[in-house]
Amino acid sequence: MSLPAHATTEGTTRYRKRFAETAAPDHFRTQQDLTLSSIGIGTYLGNANSATDQNYSDAIVRAVQLGCNVIDSAANYRFQRSERAIGAALQRLTTDLGFPREEIVICTKGGYLPFDGAPPRNIRSYVEETFVKSGIATFDDFVGGSHCMTPRYLQNQLDQSLANMGLKSIDIYYIHNPEAQVGAVSETEFYQRLGATFELLEENYRQGKVQHYGVASWNGFRVTADSKGYHSLQEMVELARQIGGNSHHFRFIQLPFNLAMPEALTLQNQVVEDRQLSLLDAAASLGLTVVASASIFQGRLTNNLPDELRHALGDLPTNAQMALQFVRSTPKITTALVGMSHMEHVEENLTLTEVSPIEESKYASLFS
Repeated sequence: MSLPAHATTEGTTRYRKRFAETAAPDHFRTQQDLTLSSIGIGTYLGNANSATDQNYSDAIVRAVQLGCNVIDSAANYRFQRSERAIGAALQRLTTDLGFPREEIVICTKGGYLPFDGAPPRNIRSYVEETFVKSGIATFDDFVGGSHCMTPRYLQNQLDQSLANMGLKSIDIYYIHNPEAQVGAVSETEFYQRLGATFELLEENYRQGKVQHYGVASWNGFRVTADSKGYHSLQEMVELARQIGGNSHHFRFIQLPFNLAMPEALTLQNQVVEDRQLSLLDAAASLGLTVVASASIFQGRLTNNLPDELRHALGDLPTNAQMALQFVRSTPKITTALVGMSHMEHVEENLTLTEVSPIEESKYASLFS
């Protein structure tokens, strides 16, 4: 059975009020008429087995109970198993634990081959049986053998994600790493393909299947403008305006940001109305909300932070907490995602719900 509705202004505001007595003042942020927690739970890593499925489901439930209402996934994460674990968690949250669907922001992505539960023995046969024979995609539609962003394919993936999670609507649907297409096609062709996906997602908004859409990129927003795979935010927003007008629903971007990957803040690689800006400043000027992935760099930042940096970040009990504190305190970043499939990590990281982010003046001193 699919859960009705989607995250709403009223629902996410009500979720924030649940933590009125415990959450720090800026743990929740309002963007795009939604209230989002400054820490979100990611579901990327982990074995493709039932034990990990259950761990993720339990972790998601506990995260929502502790003040995290942003849940992030992708069709290909753990071969669709992460989305299905989210679906199981949502059933528990909404049916047994009193957290309505309207309070929770669900985000997922499409673009890569997802497989189904486990890697197939023969990838070509899987593609042929699943996508080619059904007319969803051709072999030539897949760039590098694994990435496709044709409208028919993405519609299939979006509908599959809805089914995996038992939802009627996804709050934020990202095109997953579109830079995978760059180099295989011309720049003109790339933007034609991107425009076709935006048009598809605007139609899905009208049908109620998607509330907002965006681009989730690993490299495209972090490289210089002359680099292969570079993405221009201004061109993307202009494309969305051409398709959906000023009320278009391209409103979110996601990219890695952490102590080891600070380019969104430090690299002025975007041009907006002839101004050279950082990605974060450009996004703010264009009305886009930024979500950070890899906030603790997939665990690499949980050890050996220098004492001087630990002190600047507030001498919190663990390195993971301090790495998260850095990201969630960055001006113009709304939510810091962190993968959490273990209950102890949820408990550890979400103690930050009750900790105020670093003041902006003190944050600036980290770079002085």
